Amino acid sequence: MARGHNKSCHFCGSDKKIDYKDLRTLNRYLTDRGKIIPRRITGNCSKHQRDITKAIKRARTVALLPYVKE
Repeated sequence: MARGHNKSCHFCGSDKKIDYKDLRTLNRYLTDRGKIIPRRITGNCSKHQRDITKAIKRARTVALLPYVKE
């Protein structure tokens, strides 16, 4: 069975911070329907995937991101 390439976390080893107000970064982790893309596809580590999920949910709560895209 062929293996895919090794995905690495975009936030480990860099000085990028996850912020709920940074919509450009958060939109990278949403599908065109507005669902959060899972870790196995994004390649993030579990810690940063949790942080991204919290930031997306916080941005949805304060109406910066929609819950559902049409």
